Amino acid sequence: MGKNFKMVAKTLYGLEDLLVQELRQLGASNIEAGTRNVAFEGDTGFMYKANLCCRTAIKILKPITAFNVFTEEDLYKKVYAIPWENYMEANGSIAIDSTVFSKQFTHSQYVSFKTKDAIVDRFRDKEGERPDVDLDHPTLRVNVHIDRNICTVSLDSSGQSLHKRGYKTENTVAPINEVLAAGMIMLSGWSGQCDLMDPMCGSGTFLAEAAMIACNIPPNLNRDEFGFETWPDFDVDLYELIEDSALKKIRDFHFNIYGFDTDTFAVKKAKQNIKNANLQEFIEVKVQDFFNSKKQTGRQLYMIFNPPYDERISVNDIEKFYGNIGTTLKHGYPGTQAWMITSNMEALKHVGLRPSRKIKLYNGKLESKFVHYEMYEGSKKAKKQ
Repeated sequence: MGKNFKMVAKTLYGLEDLLVQELRQLGASNIEAGTRNVAFEGDTGFMYKANLCCRTAIKILKPITAFNVFTEEDLYKKVYAIPWENYMEANGSIAIDSTVFSKQFTHSQYVSFKTKDAIVDRFRDKEGERPDVDLDHPTLRVNVHIDRNICTVSLDSSGQSLHKRGYKTENTVAPINEVLAAGMIMLSGWSGQCDLMDPMCGSGTFLAEAAMIACNIPPNLNRDEFGFETWPDFDVDLYELIEDSALKKIRDFHFNIYGFDTDTFAVKKAKQNIKNANLQEFIEVKVQDFFNSKKQTGRQLYMIFNPPYDERISVNDIEKFYGNIGTTLKHGYPGTQAWMITSNMEALKHVGLRPSRKIKLYNGKLESKFVHYEMYEGSKKAKKQ
């Protein structure tokens, strides 16, 4: 398929090890985990596969050059020197994303602005025509990363963030990011071996991600486009070969995935999103108050949910609400592995159950804990004996 090259997959805090596992299983080489990113090597076909199949990646970047940079003039000259005509036509469009960790460069938007100037000036000087800026659907999305004095310029092979799977057209007030949802399901240890439930399902993100994990459906199958599709060297036949190979690995799922919500509109939105993803045969969603529910079968159950934190969704009595979560789990859901994420540490104390695990994650900018409650059949003591 061609020569291997270095790539960087960006992810969310706490999901780095999962992304390493995914990349290894897909066949990447020279994998190295960082903070919120994983470096690896592969060929063009692997770049296509990583975009299509990685559940915990937000971006797949292809670095094209790195250099020392000390001043704005340095940045401009060295970006200008890159042969951008190899990567796009002058009549195309660009978007620049920048991340900076530097004393010299403190504003990422300014770095993006200078990078854009250098690129369009090169085209204007060499070809008499300059590309436009298009932040939504550019011909070429460029990523600039400045760490102290080292500037790395990469092509963004993903385009829009990979959490935008393509199935979620309907959102509720505080929807969870699809990459975070998939990562949480994977962190819980669930991969389709039993029933799964989201008792506060909102727009259905956990349900859709769980069904795709259980059936081994590529998470980005429903996306309209990837960044690499507008590159001059895009190989559509190779991409279709990669896609066909991934589709052949889809497997059957013999358990149930179901969700509750008290909000009729949320349930309607969840059903639409699940339909968009062609997953309705695996998922049942209904209007139901979790606090008035009980486990429906004697089978093992995994429960994963994102309750209100009293941040974007306000609750009249948040402490009582979290207390009801603990009471419902204790009395209604024996034989259940219950996982939930929250940023409200005070409210969490009112669940009244001792978590067996706490994992630090971020839901957006909110530092959160992903906690695990193991609800035994009978007493914990009897279970151990």
